[in-house]
Amino acid sequence: MTKQERIILFLLAALNFTHFLDFMIMMPLDNYLIPVFKISPKQFSFLVGAYSLTAAISGFLAALFVDKYDRKKVLLFAFAGFIIGTFSCGLAPSYNFLMAARILTGIFGGLIGAQVLAIVGDIFTYERRGVAMGAVMSSFAIASIIGVPFSLYLTNLFNFNWHVPFILVGCIGVVLIGLVARFMPPMKHHFEFLKKRESRFDALLKVARSSSQRLALLFTMLMMIGHFLIIPFINPYMEFNKGFSKNQTPMIYLVGGIASFISAIWLGRISDKLGKLRVFSFSVILSMFMVLGITNMPVLPYVLVLSFFAFWFALGTGRGVTAQAMVSNVVAPEQRGSFMTFNSSMQQLGTFIASIVAGYIVIEDKGKTGKIQRYDWVGYLSIAVLLASFFLARYLFSGMDKTKIIVKPGIPDTAELPVQNTVSSEIQN
Repeated sequence: MTKQERIILFLLAALNFTHFLDFMIMMPLDNYLIPVFKISPKQFSFLVGAYSLTAAISGFLAALFVDKYDRKKVLLFAFAGFIIGTFSCGLAPSYNFLMAARILTGIFGGLIGAQVLAIVGDIFTYERRGVAMGAVMSSFAIASIIGVPFSLYLTNLFNFNWHVPFILVGCIGVVLIGLVARFMPPMKHHFEFLKKRESRFDALLKVARSSSQRLALLFTMLMMIGHFLIIPFINPYMEFNKGFSKNQTPMIYLVGGIASFISAIWLGRISDKLGKLRVFSFSVILSMFMVLGITNMPVLPYVLVLSFFAFWFALGTGRGVTAQAMVSNVVAPEQRGSFMTFNSSMQQLGTFIASIVAGYIVIEDKGKTGKIQRYDWVGYLSIAVLLASFFLARYLFSGMDKTKIIVKPGIPDTAELPVQNTVSSEIQN
């Protein structure tokens, strides 16, 4: 890996860090926001889902034209809007204002993840993409290791002031946008593969005509639903149902983040050697048992609980790294930006569906103790969705790791699955 490639990966991982942190910090804040605004679990799930839904819509609309522009410029524009939305969340005085701020943040946030994945797909060939995806997606783990526990610590330190984490994310974003503008080179390599389109809807029509692309997007949505169904209510479940304090629950994200960071790097490398589908399948099967244990957790020592969550976070990261590496390979380079934007929209849509469905299933205990009921139902549904994603992956990606197809620079390949490119050689030169 060249020095320039490492710089680009670092900047992309840093952008993803703030992007993930802004989204993740909402979920453990339910213990603070529900009593402050006097809202129900269902209303809180709307706060979580508002970001995801608007991100899905904006990402979908952007996919109609995003491949026509320098990926760096699109990324800077999206991140600037994202920072404004995050600061608005930090200043929100009411539930309705916070809802509007989450919508604003989601509008711009929907573009960030797609551009990050598209840039990785442009630079790194499929054989090296597992390591690259692992490096970029390790930002999710770092957000869990450092971001979420530290943000919750600051919230407690400032007299349970939930505004503080959003101000922190906004400040980090201001620094990062300057670094990206200064050190990231223009990302126009996909222009060499870009065909002249008859209309702005050409990208959408290509997806509609391709069964592999449609199934890949469905696969992405199922992955997100299966993972995020149980996440929004982990904090109240652990505090009110299992008796752990507000000072103990952040440790779940800390140990889980450490495990995710290790698995992102390790499983990314293993998947390049043994096959991405094999590692994905292994992660899905084991994670289903973890979901069953978490949502039906008996009274356990704190250390065992942390170990359980660490393993679950690690498996979730393994699924994500391998899944995105496979999904990014179902399209040719000239379509990758728009397709990965659609893919990001499906991720956000899956998260929205998961949070809303979980909000409707889970109910508060009538005794006003803060305990939640029917969390096990959410777990059973999560397992069913993960199982569906497992079979779909086996059907869709079964031959990808065995096929070696290389697309030479300037010669687009028309094969849908799989696709290779050598854009990385241009950067190295």
